[in-house]
Amino acid sequence: MTDIHCHVLPQMDDGSRSAEESLAMLEALAAQGVDCAAATPHFYADENSPEEFLDRRAAAAEKLAEVWHPGLPALKLGAEVCYFEGISQCKGLDALQIEDTGLLLLEMPYCRWSRRMLQEIFDLQLRPGMRVLLAHTERYLHWLQPETWEALLEWGVLNQCNASFFLRWQTKRKAIRMLREGRIHLLGTDSHDMDDRSPRLEAAWAVLGQKEREILKENVKRFLPGWEENGK
Repeated sequence: MTDIHCHVLPQMDDGSRSAEESLAMLEALAAQGVDCAAATPHFYADENSPEEFLDRRAAAAEKLAEVWHPGLPALKLGAEVCYFEGISQCKGLDALQIEDTGLLLLEMPYCRWSRRMLQEIFDLQLRPGMRVLLAHTERYLHWLQPETWEALLEWGVLNQCNASFFLRWQTKRKAIRMLREGRIHLLGTDSHDMDDRSPRLEAAWAVLGQKEREILKENVKRFLPGWEENGK
């Protein structure tokens, strides 16, 4: 199993509050069978430039490295980039892609998206070596029309869903159907701590049938090449 979205870097955002909590989160992921995880702290363009963010991320990663030990998931550095006007023209954005993937984890606003917002996504998708991965796609379902989703898929935009989408009885069937239809590509815990937002990937995996598990395994091979080897 892989976790493509978690807030495990200490004191970086509203996620882990200390290196010790980060260690507990990684140990929980390891116990659930996760081999590789992406550390994706929030990036807000109105708070940091990409360069400032990368400096902060490097410092947080150093703190985590001090308590890291063998047996924990291999960690890839990235960001959960919050949409902003003009994002497709932002310099330095390539450095915020998830390490060794070419994927930009993009958090969109919780509202009906304008044509301009959609065009920004498509323009990002056209940048050489970049592919957009929408963060926790299930949160946008209420706002977007079917034709919007079709356009996103046609453009090759990928969808990440949180494990919780598969665990709530209200959404479990819809989540499984979307996975079977190729509308969910990768899973993440979006875990922030060891309290209310702890890692729950194993629980989501347990509700999946063999067919759904094979889909996710194939997607990892396709979109995260080398992650299985990095996790061993």
